[in-house]
Amino acid sequence: MEYSESEHGHVDDRIPLLVSSLFNVRSYYIREDKAYEFHVDAKDTLKHDFVRLVHELDGYGYHAMLSKAEDESTSADVGAVSDLILLVIPKTQPTRRFKPWMPVVLFIATVAVVLYDGLLRSNGLAGLVYGPWQMAVLYTLSLMGILGIHELGHMLASKAHRIKATWPFFIPGIPGFFVPTFGAVIFSRAPMTNRDVLFDIGVSGPIAGLIVTIAVSFYGAMLSPLIDESQARAMMANAQLIPLQPSILMELAFELTGKSVPGYIPVLSPVAFAAWIGFLITFLNLLPAWQLDGGHIARATLGYKWQRRLTFVSVVILAALGYIFMAMFIMFMSARTQDVRPLDDVSPLSKGRRILFVIAMVLAVLCAPIPSWV
Repeated sequence: MEYSESEHGHVDDRIPLLVSSLFNVRSYYIREDKAYEFHVDAKDTLKHDFVRLVHELDGYGYHAMLSKAEDESTSADVGAVSDLILLVIPKTQPTRRFKPWMPVVLFIATVAVVLYDGLLRSNGLAGLVYGPWQMAVLYTLSLMGILGIHELGHMLASKAHRIKATWPFFIPGIPGFFVPTFGAVIFSRAPMTNRDVLFDIGVSGPIAGLIVTIAVSFYGAMLSPLIDESQARAMMANAQLIPLQPSILMELAFELTGKSVPGYIPVLSPVAFAAWIGFLITFLNLLPAWQLDGGHIARATLGYKWQRRLTFVSVVILAALGYIFMAMFIMFMSARTQDVRPLDDVSPLSKGRRILFVIAMVLAVLCAPIPSWV
């Protein structure tokens, strides 16, 4: 093994010894930024050994990055003799700090907005089964349950992979205006270890939330009253009834609960509307675009270049469905956001996760609102 010490560097004997115990190190040196740059050989246990290294380095105040040698700018004398470059970098303090009370305040505010929105939606035909307050509470439990389980899925996956993350920050919307909440956001306090971790944390939220959404859709369908088509057309003309684009799974829930009757149109109960929001959120999150959950799993499965291409495809799909604002938002933000690159961007995604990616894309289609022109 060869090494050289940079002018501003220092040798911590623990780092080379640790790396050498897990990898076949050809050479290393210390860069001016005090990062250790190792040139190592690829091997079958690369993914597993890198995870061990990351966990060991956590106690030393370092983290690691693994990439192919041709992807990094290295000195000619060492870059030519190695397949992979392993960087061991001193950790820096996170610049983003949140007050511990912020998630609690935002959660309470979101619950209040959703409850008031439920009261507004529980008047008239939609609230025939229960009183306004009872229906509003059911609506709030349904919608917050969908969102909460979605975020819980992310949190559990993060914990399983030893990735520190914040509590969810719920985002309240405007009651009575389209949707009463814009979902929630969780911030990771550590980078993704490898593609498997990036995939698991990305896919866990939509799948968990979808399971609850399907259950809510059946209950919401049973609470939804039926009116004849002529009455429905008259109410739509007077803006008393606003048609919504259902998804395939939403239509299936109404079909299986006996609410698809020829000559009649179901009026979504507030609980069914919560399910409609849940399917929409699942569809949007599974789009293989930008920093959405689907974008993360696309990045893990297909790599950065294909994720960028699929972002543009997703923008076109959203525009075709009439979600112009969301399409413009993704287009704008994708141009300003850095790549979510895992620390180990060399090891491929496992076969089972590649199959799950295909399933996730199918679920996105099943949750997508059916456009009126279909």
